[in-house]
Amino acid sequence: MQPTTPAPRFAFGPRNFRLMWLGLAVLAVGFITMMLDGADYGEGFLGLTLGPILLFVGFGIEFAAIMVRSNPGEEVPVAPAPTPLAEAAQPLTQPVASMPAPPTAPVAPRPAKPAYKRPS
Repeated sequence: MQPTTPAPRFAFGPRNFRLMWLGLAVLAVGFITMMLDGADYGEGFLGLTLGPILLFVGFGIEFAAIMVRSNPGEEVPVAPAPTPLAEAAQPLTQPVASMPAPPTAPVAPRPAKPAYKRPS
């Protein structure tokens, strides 16, 4: 019998997706508002003021949709930071010889000296 593994958790929850869709809707309204400006070259109030404000708000909502936790009541477990004194006080549980060596990067050979001399 194999132990059950916990179900994978997704970073985005329903709250994040609702905020994301709301942000996309506000962005679409902002772009449509700028497009509907009746002044020449979109230089009226809708194209220069209201549309960009809606876009700024929409991008802010999108940022919040990414950064907000999906479950605000859930606490994220944090491992305690090891202190040098606590590590030194703990006895070794494994012999030092059985611990694997850390991986090392391959070292390129040093280039040999040239066999010729440059003409002076």
